[in-house]
Amino acid sequence: MAQEKFAVRLSEEDRSQLERSIRSGQRSARIINRARILLKTDAGWSASQVTAALDTSPRTVFRTKRRYAEEELDGVLYDHPQANRYRKLDDRGEAHPVLDTGWALIALACSDDPEDQDHWTLRLLADKVVELGLVESLSYETVRLRLKKHPQTLAKTAVVHLPDERGVRGRPASSTGQAMEDVLDLYAEPYDPSRPVVCFDETSTQLLADVREPLPVQQGRPRRQDYEYRRGGTRNLFLFCEPLAGWRVRLLTNHAITQRRIWWTWPIPHATVIRAVLDNLNTHRMASLYETFPAAEARRIVKRLEFHHTPKQASRLKMAEIQFSALSRACLKGRNPDADSLHRAITAYENRRHAAPHPHQLALRHP
Repeated sequence: MAQEKFAVRLSEEDRSQLERSIRSGQRSARIINRARILLKTDAGWSASQVTAALDTSPRTVFRTKRRYAEEELDGVLYDHPQANRYRKLDDRGEAHPVLDTGWALIALACSDDPEDQDHWTLRLLADKVVELGLVESLSYETVRLRLKKHPQTLAKTAVVHLPDERGVRGRPASSTGQAMEDVLDLYAEPYDPSRPVVCFDETSTQLLADVREPLPVQQGRPRRQDYEYRRGGTRNLFLFCEPLAGWRVRLLTNHAITQRRIWWTWPIPHATVIRAVLDNLNTHRMASLYETFPAAEARRIVKRLEFHHTPKQASRLKMAEIQFSALSRACLKGRNPDADSLHRAITAYENRRHAAPHPHQLALRHP
């Protein structure tokens, strides 16, 4: 009859707090189970009825009633720390006695990569902590749980342009700013048909064919495509556009040289000078014309061209690259088995765009 000596008589305040703990959804399942035991016992249920209703053990019911009798409500809603367990890494966390920062594990994860390793792994960090004498043993799972609070410590290296007093990539800072201002000034000028601003870019795309027929969309399931594919070679895509006039042309060729020949000889009869906005590809230079055409023809073309190069770290200022991005999202994300299907997809996209031409605008956001 030991289980009957701990009678439960809840006050209105305790009953309300237990009901809030159940409804809040923020308590653990163990605490909610204790709250239900006390509420049902206070309502007159016997220990056997509570055990059957909550699918728990008679021992759990007895312990819950005893905790409430000895420690009141706080003893039920809050667990005591276990005396026989200790944290291998203390709450200062990862504190190394010889480090001023006091965050040995975090500092170690942020330090230089270990010898002959690309990065710190969880197992390497656990072994290193033991080697430094912080703890006698440590599992990599403990390291993972600690570093989960600091995900940036194991993040991959971000590849960015890092300017210094010399500018970017060794180029003077003044030349970077000059190139950017030059391109932006071109876009800000009013439209002049005799001196059009033409952006152009080039890229390549793979021709990929399905080895097995994809499965169509079904209710609750997306279209499914096999991992395996058959390569059909590559094709070169070339684009040039006149942003202020709102037109663009894309060409699909087998060879890049053929592509560039088409560009340099593309007829724009109303133009006396074509102001071309290009990136810094090695073929986007005046000298490449003399490598592609006879000297007399190259000289004739050069007289009609002005080259304006975007900064190396800001090639997105070239609107042709933005147009390629839109094309990729519309036509190049899927698989095109041959050049004909790729040409049809690009043509359909161009027809939709040309149905309502409008000037291209470059929106800049300052940090």
